[in-house]
Amino acid sequence: MKRILPALRSLALFAAVAPAAFGALAQQVPQPPEIAARTYMLVDVTANQVLAAKDIDAPVEQASLTKLMTGYLVFDALRAKKVTLDQKLPVSVRAWKMPGSRMFIDPKMQVSVDDLLKGMIVQSGNDATVALAEGVGGTYENFVKLMNDQAKALGMNGTSYKNPEGLTEPGHVTTARDLSVLASRLMKDFPEYMHYYSTKQYSYPGTPPSNGTNRNMLLFRDPTVDGLKTGHTAAAGYCLVATAKRDFPNVGQRRLLSIVLGTASENARANESQKLLNWGYTAFDAVKLFEANTPVATPALWKGAENVLKIGRPEAIVVTVPSGSAGKIKTEISRPDPLVAPFAKGQAVGSLKVVLGEQTLAEVPLVALEGVEQAGILGRAWDAIRLWIK
Repeated sequence: MKRILPALRSLALFAAVAPAAFGALAQQVPQPPEIAARTYMLVDVTANQVLAAKDIDAPVEQASLTKLMTGYLVFDALRAKKVTLDQKLPVSVRAWKMPGSRMFIDPKMQVSVDDLLKGMIVQSGNDATVALAEGVGGTYENFVKLMNDQAKALGMNGTSYKNPEGLTEPGHVTTARDLSVLASRLMKDFPEYMHYYSTKQYSYPGTPPSNGTNRNMLLFRDPTVDGLKTGHTAAAGYCLVATAKRDFPNVGQRRLLSIVLGTASENARANESQKLLNWGYTAFDAVKLFEANTPVATPALWKGAENVLKIGRPEAIVVTVPSGSAGKIKTEISRPDPLVAPFAKGQAVGSLKVVLGEQTLAEVPLVALEGVEQAGILGRAWDAIRLWIK
């Protein structure tokens, strides 16, 4: 059953626009600026919508963007109390001899997890990354297995890890789409550790201070940018996964995530990322349609202890639409009919599409906001008769 509701009195989104659907929107959705990168993607994280995309399923070299997954697993180990921030980890000869970007630690040292995280994220140190991988995974090889297991669990179907640091190796690949999944989950699952990605300067005592500047230039150029990670190898080119949050009236903070892969220089990856972020904030408006836990609809419920079922989302429902088009969107609810008790809180109850003209901008799953038990035997029998007549 489908029901159409006026746009600003109904709901919105969550499922990201698929590439095919995105292409179909070309006539109504603003077209992104020219981006000098092999592949790129712009996601409105607040609304969980794709705003721009190019070749987002093409396999690409990961470079130090690999360290996003290494960070995810270290944060997970911290939360599980398998390690602590002040715990000191040994530095193996393997870690010490890692080529490329370094924190400049050696086997004579015992370095805290906190310092190693800063070394990995701010300095992009391959030595720090290997020390963390060995400390959390037991062995380098086992940690790589954990990385691939986690990628599978997150649905990163185009990603394969061969190492935790990102040095070029056959088969060590990912996609822009998978990086968007990883970055979004990293921010959602571990908000308490995101301050590492906005740290501008860090040098471990006794190591060269000249190596202590975060390579993400946008942290110094744009005060709304607070992460995430750079990457560079000869094979990958210059890459940047960047995120910003800006405040908007009636919506609050709106977070965008840009992924720019395979640019020509450090300046280019920063410039192209900034271009995407600025375009996303100006070409699209965010509209909050419902506060968290506010019913979007209260359809009739049969054979239940209650006569209606409150459906909606446990979080605020925000939709991103082309600038100036908020008054033109409509929402369409699809759900089973009839609805028959019982329903558990959070149980899926259909979905809602946000539509502009003939095109779907976004789709959000609807859930039961409260649990409803079955009615007694007489109530169920009476509703059974009513349903038969209906």
